[in-house]
Amino acid sequence: MADKKQSEADYDIVIVGGGMVGISLALLLASQQSSWKILLLEAQAYDSRETPGYRPSFDARSTALSWSSRTIFQAAGLWSELQPHSSEIKTIHVSDRGHMGLTRISAEEAGVEALGYVIENRWIGAALLQKLALTSVDVRAPERVAGARPVKSGVHIRLEQSGETINAALLVIADGANSQTAQKLGIHSNQQPYGQQGIIANIAIQNPHGGVAYERFTDQGPMAMLPLPDCDDSPRCALVWTQPSERAEQLMAASDGEFLQALQQSFGYRLGKLNKVGERVTYPLALTTASEQVRRNVVVLGNAAHSLHPVAGQGFNLSLRDVAMLADVLGTARMQNIDFASLEVLGRYQQQQLSDQQKTLLFSDNLPKLFAQPSAILALGRNAGLVAMDLMPGLRSGFAQFGMGMTNREARHD
Repeated sequence: MADKKQSEADYDIVIVGGGMVGISLALLLASQQSSWKILLLEAQAYDSRETPGYRPSFDARSTALSWSSRTIFQAAGLWSELQPHSSEIKTIHVSDRGHMGLTRISAEEAGVEALGYVIENRWIGAALLQKLALTSVDVRAPERVAGARPVKSGVHIRLEQSGETINAALLVIADGANSQTAQKLGIHSNQQPYGQQGIIANIAIQNPHGGVAYERFTDQGPMAMLPLPDCDDSPRCALVWTQPSERAEQLMAASDGEFLQALQQSFGYRLGKLNKVGERVTYPLALTTASEQVRRNVVVLGNAAHSLHPVAGQGFNLSLRDVAMLADVLGTARMQNIDFASLEVLGRYQQQQLSDQQKTLLFSDNLPKLFAQPSAILALGRNAGLVAMDLMPGLRSGFAQFGMGMTNREARHD
């Protein structure tokens, strides 16, 4: 009987999902003086090319990290590995196509060296995996959860590949939107489709971007051109282009020349001629939220908890702030010898992140809807707002603080 009880407490924490969110949580927990016993499960085998020697290709996928994400990675000892491969966002340029209103937000005015950073995902993956290899975290990849059920001691988990059964005092679900693991526990996703597709591609540009991130609103949907490090001495940007589903399908089927022509027409010539488009990837856009984020012995994180419209680039950054708060709350409970997997402790985490989540979801959901309205009166109002922001430093400062992911606590700390 003693052996059975011991086997039922295999891990303090099992993290399902070994992407950027799951690994970040594992690293922040491993950096604490709490001797956590952690298992990380990832459905896909890790790419052996995700090493520090990786040379970025033209088509590498990228993530825009906010200032708050930089501070979190810095605390985890990762930023020194990431910074050399990043492109700083020195200015954010916001405009409404066909109207005069625009605003510019600068890092200098915000008092920071950069408003954010754009980094290719392989560099982030390489840094995360390299750091993870130096910890005592148990990693199994590829491995999936075949079944999960609550028990008195936590959550009983059956693994698909090995057939092994394990127990976790705390199960953290971070395996993406519409999580299959969450559904096995009766936690479902609430989905509100936008009827739009997001098109992602890297674009070679004529003129250097100068660290400017462009957010341009059009009647079809918003587009972002984010500064990337040069590739083969060619300046380039990461494109995120929101289009109605039917139009997105047409653009995906178009030749490179036709695609660039349509993009040039929508974006304009602020970066000169758009010379080349890399591999195009498209995905449906929806606001997706989990029916529950915490219950006793369970936390839902990342896209499994909330998947946002990409308009403000806040999806991963919000998730990383969730990760940092969760690690803090768990570590504090552990030091105080409190049941870290109790509903009281996990509810404390959710309550502390609730305002940040609500504001970010509301902003990301409503901003594209506002600029999509064809009403001339609304167009006049929103463009007056852009002009006012451009003229009033206080408004720009508030927008910059939000975009950088600066909570009140962080602002006081800084």
